[in-house]
Amino acid sequence: MPIITLPDGQEKHFPEPVTVAQVAASIGAGLAKAAIAGKVDGVLVDTFHLIEHDVVLSIITSKDAEGLEIIRHSTAHLLAHAVKQLFPETQVTIGPVIEDGFYYDFARSTPFSVEDLSAIERRMEVLAEKNDTVTRKVMGRAEAIKFFRDMGEEYKAKIIEDIPENETLSLYEQGDFIDLCRGPHVPRTGMLKAFKLTKISGAYWRGDAKNEMLQRIYGTAWPDKQSLKEYLHRIEEAEKRDHRKLAKKMDLFHLQEEAPGMVFWHPDGWAIYQVVEQHVREKYKKNGYQEIRTPQLLDCSLWQKSGHLDKFGDEMFYCESEAHRYAVKPMNCPCHVQVFKQGLRSYRDLPLRLAEFGTCHRNEPSGSLHGLMRVRSFVQDDGHIFCTEAQIADESAHFIQQVSEMYADFGFHDMQVMLSTRPEKRIGSDEVYNQVKALFMGLR
Repeated sequence: MPIITLPDGQEKHFPEPVTVAQVAASIGAGLAKAAIAGKVDGVLVDTFHLIEHDVVLSIITSKDAEGLEIIRHSTAHLLAHAVKQLFPETQVTIGPVIEDGFYYDFARSTPFSVEDLSAIERRMEVLAEKNDTVTRKVMGRAEAIKFFRDMGEEYKAKIIEDIPENETLSLYEQGDFIDLCRGPHVPRTGMLKAFKLTKISGAYWRGDAKNEMLQRIYGTAWPDKQSLKEYLHRIEEAEKRDHRKLAKKMDLFHLQEEAPGMVFWHPDGWAIYQVVEQHVREKYKKNGYQEIRTPQLLDCSLWQKSGHLDKFGDEMFYCESEAHRYAVKPMNCPCHVQVFKQGLRSYRDLPLRLAEFGTCHRNEPSGSLHGLMRVRSFVQDDGHIFCTEAQIADESAHFIQQVSEMYADFGFHDMQVMLSTRPEKRIGSDEVYNQVKALFMGLR
């Protein structure tokens, strides 16, 4: 006899195991109709999930952030369903949720056209209107690999081969379409009422340029037509203010294929750039920074010693001369350390604040480049503070104030600041990190 505890503390008793959908129905017909999923002891589950013991349960609807994410992921499956009906020879790969929408990558010899996009969206609307029930089944690893290979879905089989052997494999089925997925999903396709396919692009399998090129279809999905309409209006207005369009209209800068991700500044654009640079330079002086300049090319041995080569080697540009291999600097940190290391320094010299308008280059994937927002060549107005451990708190507080003032100068007043976490691949000791983290937490 499971006891279900709701978010408000109310308890509901049932004489036998019960599904999330049945709990929602016991609360009210409106909630039963709106229920997208459940959260059982903090874990998202489908509405047909069977509860057999005492749990804490939240009913998820489209008003919840989790509900909107489930709508978007379910719409990605609806997209794949439509593509398979219209283009049966196409193979499906992955279809994750992204900010404000979703995408799905497909393997096919012929690229999708704009006309294909319209046809796919119409078929999605037809499939949604059918209101097919979405069901889940669990399948063993070997069985699942054979199942998808027999369907001609080689990419799905490869995905399963990379999943840990102890992980449960679940498949979701709607109508004549079935896909590998962790879930949860909406209980019926008819709950997908407001979506729009937005664009097509290329994407490498598993994000590796050495692999084959796939076709990626992007879309957005919302709980209702009004929310979709408002979103599309916001996007339309934002496109009018796209900095790439404004740059062309105002003759500020341009980019071209011969130098991907690298900016050609025009006279008016460079004039604005210089005004901003001089403003930052005045901030340097006001806050006690000394400006320096360091080389663009450094022997790879230095980047190996700093740890950057192991962590960022694939994102760096290289050249060779006289049997030496050099890297174009992707960041300024090791160079500033070299300046600090020159000669003997007393603790009385600290804090030492060094800053540089350092030109950096990073070998970003071509598909990720986006105007001035994602580039391969950029200038980092970069500062490094060399200080004693006793000075860390004061220097941190001073720096935070400096950053706040700088952003305020450009009209940004509401900011979120996050402390970097410790990834598995990192440099520096945990003891020093813990000490600095404690100091930062004290500054909040």
